[in-house]
Amino acid sequence: MSDLRDTAMTAKAWPFEEARRLLKRYEKSPPEKGYVLFETGYGPSGLPHIGTFGEVARTTMIRRAFEAISDIPTRLICFSDDLDGMRKVPENVPNPRALDEHLQKPLTSVPDPFGEFESFGHHNNAMLRRFLDTFGFEYEFISATEFYGSGQFDEILLRAAEKYDDLMKIMLKSLREERQQTYSIFLPIHPETGRVLYVPMKHVDAARGEITFDDDDGREWTLPVTGGNVKLQWKPDFGARWAALGVDFEMYGKDHSTNTPIYDGICRTLGVRPPEHFTYELFLDDQGQKISKSKGNGLSIDEWLTYAATESLSYFMFQKPKTAKRLWWDVIPKAVDEYHQQLRAYPGQDLKAQLNNPVWHIHAGNPPESKMVVPFSMLLNLASAAGAEDRETLWGFIRRYAPEATPETHPDLDAAAGFAVRYYEDFVKPSKSFRAPDDKERAALEDLRDRLRAFDGTADDETLQSLVFAVGKDHGFDPLRDWFKALYEVLLGQSQGPRFGGFIALYGVADSADLIDSGLAGSLG
Repeated sequence: MSDLRDTAMTAKAWPFEEARRLLKRYEKSPPEKGYVLFETGYGPSGLPHIGTFGEVARTTMIRRAFEAISDIPTRLICFSDDLDGMRKVPENVPNPRALDEHLQKPLTSVPDPFGEFESFGHHNNAMLRRFLDTFGFEYEFISATEFYGSGQFDEILLRAAEKYDDLMKIMLKSLREERQQTYSIFLPIHPETGRVLYVPMKHVDAARGEITFDDDDGREWTLPVTGGNVKLQWKPDFGARWAALGVDFEMYGKDHSTNTPIYDGICRTLGVRPPEHFTYELFLDDQGQKISKSKGNGLSIDEWLTYAATESLSYFMFQKPKTAKRLWWDVIPKAVDEYHQQLRAYPGQDLKAQLNNPVWHIHAGNPPESKMVVPFSMLLNLASAAGAEDRETLWGFIRRYAPEATPETHPDLDAAAGFAVRYYEDFVKPSKSFRAPDDKERAALEDLRDRLRAFDGTADDETLQSLVFAVGKDHGFDPLRDWFKALYEVLLGQSQGPRFGGFIALYGVADSADLIDSGLAGSLG
């Protein structure tokens, strides 16, 4: 354990860098509450999405790194802001117009349109918890409705009443003049309608812990700030929640970064040290535009998991979180293959290299063995060449290439074969475009076919790759990549492709010769 801790204290992987920064927070004395608290927040107005996964996965990676360098216990809280008023009715629910009368009510006071839970908020909270449980995250769930209503927030709310003017100064600096006139950090919940009200305060009585305001009809009300009668606006709520819970670490997207001084200022004004933060970059679509839930211009988590295993998504999330990355269909095969490359490398690495390997962080220091004897990208090309419509077709080739492999002994390979067929059908097949070879390419292809027909050596990747290289050189391809580009475009209908010697070894020498014949005859397209 001491070797692990010593090495982790200098590891360059970003979760360790963040963990060491967090540890410095308590270098003088351990936390009075007895643990370090990580938090992730969730707005339950819709279903969990790929960004939710990324936030919890990355926070968990830092938590595990922290546990490797410190004996201080940790907790992870997932906080649902379900007391937020429903601003608009989602159109993707049954009978959406039935919810129109419930606009501006807290989500936990809106009937569940699916008829399964106590409220719409409870429904979405259940979906969040199921989502987190499916991926094996360890967390504690807190509902804002329960947090406000049970009195857990009362001490901080009373302090907010005491510090009302100071808190308002922080907020008003960030608002347009028009908004300043009606803004209050407190949002009363109307005693009769149950709606969350956005109204100015007439009076804040710090001694009594009460607020006085007029509702939309001009009637005056006085309510205690405690007991769930009042909630905080979302920005003050962010910082006040940190203060109430004693949060030590929270990450959020770059779109929140300009609010960091506000969140920190609110927390400090309430008498508590703000947590450490980590700001991650946002995902981009295929056009380089920021992904938006409302636009639907990015991948959903269900879409990713239709074509690859969860671990590949965790690998994608690990990579350069402070760099904006394209989150589009074509990143999936690369993520799968790179993940398995790292898995294969792990057992032969020293401890320093292992701690910097993404799979240590994906699997909390205990990564499994990779059984992917065929890369995912190669499975895609195999599916293309074989016209495979099911995984069993691919297994016919895999068994010949790797006789020791079976679906039972290599479950990750079996799953990948199924994913590859699906990905090929949906993304590769529709965009394939074969072309005829020119005279130089035709002569080289005929030569390669003839050498394969005559081949009687060991059909391994390197030997066959050398044979393909030799044909390209003998026919004067300079640079040689033009030769490989011709192979891909004529035989596979794409501009890029696999290491061709490995493809021949997997597809079979005789079958590859037949494939060349089909390409020469123009019958592949």
